[in-house]
Amino acid sequence: MRLRRLQPQLADALGRAPAGAMAPDAVAYRCNLCGTANRAPLAALSRENPTCRGCDSSVRFRAIGRLVALEVAGRECALPDLPPSKHLRGIGLSDADAYAQPLAKRFDYVNTYFHTEPRLDIANHAAADRYGRCDFIVASDVFEHVVPPVERAFDGAARLLKPGGKLIFTVPFSLDQETVEHFPALHEWKVAEHDGRWRLYNRTADGRETVHDDLVFHGGPGATLEMRLFSQAALLRAFERAGFARVRIAAEPCLAFGIHWPEPWSVPMVAYR
Repeated sequence: MRLRRLQPQLADALGRAPAGAMAPDAVAYRCNLCGTANRAPLAALSRENPTCRGCDSSVRFRAIGRLVALEVAGRECALPDLPPSKHLRGIGLSDADAYAQPLAKRFDYVNTYFHTEPRLDIANHAAADRYGRCDFIVASDVFEHVVPPVERAFDGAARLLKPGGKLIFTVPFSLDQETVEHFPALHEWKVAEHDGRWRLYNRTADGRETVHDDLVFHGGPGATLEMRLFSQAALLRAFERAGFARVRIAAEPCLAFGIHWPEPWSVPMVAYR
């Protein structure tokens, strides 16, 4: 079976023994963020499902930690085992504590926020003192919330990175050819709840009033509003336009860390400056 063939290969690559006999649909893994040993059905290892009993990390969170260790430090290992690399400078964009905290222990890393200190608005010309100084940026499920035009956010990331720097990146994306902008005429707008339903009220640049009630929130109703559903093809074009040299679609599994991508969409990417 494919799962059983992969286990010895992944364990050998990490210098550990195979997980041993187990049910075909079960995976024994060590969380690469907190070091906790876990066991979970393969089907439970989905993008957003918290499956680590130590830190509640999901596949997406563990994939971010793995890609920073691999792409930035050059090591295929869990973050608790990674020697400190404080000469490597990184910025997070509203990163989750599950991986932000271990990254801060290993790198010269600061987690920034749009709404509070330490602030960073990736889509606007802010933090000029950081231009060209970052070895890596982590932007995990952020760019789908950027107010249009989203191209400004890709430009902002490119400005912050050193030549050869890396953007560890995730967004939900489809395999269609074009990104779907939910509010292409967004100008002066607000989101409000009315009669138990959330609506977006917008005044377009030419003065038209529009109302949208088919809103998608991440984190629950009234939380972070999804502005668009990216397409993979459009993402690759956006990275190229912003000056990134190449992009790697990091869809490979790492079952030793509980990382599994059953579908080809919404997987992580690494963009190389």
